[in-house]
Amino acid sequence: MVETIEWIEGGPATSGHVVMIDQRKLPREQVFVTCRTYEEMADAIKTMVIRGAPAIGVAAAMGVALGVQQGADFEKVCNTLAATRPTAVNLFWAIGRMRTLRASLNGAPAEEIVRRMIEESQQIRLDDIEICKAIGRNGASLVPDGKTVLTHCNAGALATAGYGTALGVIRAAVEAGKKIDVFAGETRPFLQGARLTAWELQQDNIPTTLITDNMAGHFLRSGRIGCVVVGADRIAANGDVANKIGTYSVAVLAKENGVPFYVAAPVSTFDLTLASGDNIPIEQRAASEVTEVFGVPVAPENIAVENPAFDITPAKYVTAIVCENGVARAPYEQSLRAFAGGSKKVSA
Repeated sequence: MVETIEWIEGGPATSGHVVMIDQRKLPREQVFVTCRTYEEMADAIKTMVIRGAPAIGVAAAMGVALGVQQGADFEKVCNTLAATRPTAVNLFWAIGRMRTLRASLNGAPAEEIVRRMIEESQQIRLDDIEICKAIGRNGASLVPDGKTVLTHCNAGALATAGYGTALGVIRAAVEAGKKIDVFAGETRPFLQGARLTAWELQQDNIPTTLITDNMAGHFLRSGRIGCVVVGADRIAANGDVANKIGTYSVAVLAKENGVPFYVAAPVSTFDLTLASGDNIPIEQRAASEVTEVFGVPVAPENIAVENPAFDITPAKYVTAIVCENGVARAPYEQSLRAFAGGSKKVSA
């Protein structure tokens, strides 16, 4: 399993720092980026050196720890990191957890504050790995044996601290002995499916077929696909899901063809302050991601471009939401709130 992000303790003359795999370079190169300041961490998140909602949360927590270690202004550190990417709520959840700890340490010696903040960021990473494994266990029973699973974007170890959410469900199903294979949508324009999901699953020797995004309907109609499993960047109180652009199309096609559509995400992805997905901010990214492929122009000069990084899948298309506390089903206003409070009473 790939190490997405890790805090490295410094020697006697050096401070701790963060090392992460540069996801922009995969699968051709395995390059690691070192962040020693919160500014470097903010840049790494913004430029997608690291991406995926849970992984962004871990990175933000470690970025706060770096800022405290630097002796930087705490509010400036938090605000800088919070401004990097607007859609993934895990970013704000992790910063909030670090804020809570910092407030509890008012009056403590500076050395203790630094130590405790670093420890908390590392604990968030460890918690994420265990949460993803729990999501996998809860979702594995939903995956039909002997069928193909369709996934969109990358919600694997690379998108988390390890194991993954959607790919965690797939991994757990394989570990349970199910004979499945995976269709990975390429995920234009950043190609997370082609570059990251396909690579991850190859590393685990899970049979994987890469398809273009516009092939999803063809294969969903074929009867070959047993279910769709995707991740999420934010889930509203009514069960509307923000995920990588193109997810909505897959969900509509899945429902039209009677294929279950599952979302796998930790409770930290729930945003129960938002009544619906209409209130979720959608990140707009650079036009060059659409007009170029790895720096090579593929469109006419000066063409108008829209590049939303995410779309909203309405709850009516979501068969179930798998989290670390169980499997939530409609009505999501009730089930998500119950699971967010740690309850496991909602039927799977």
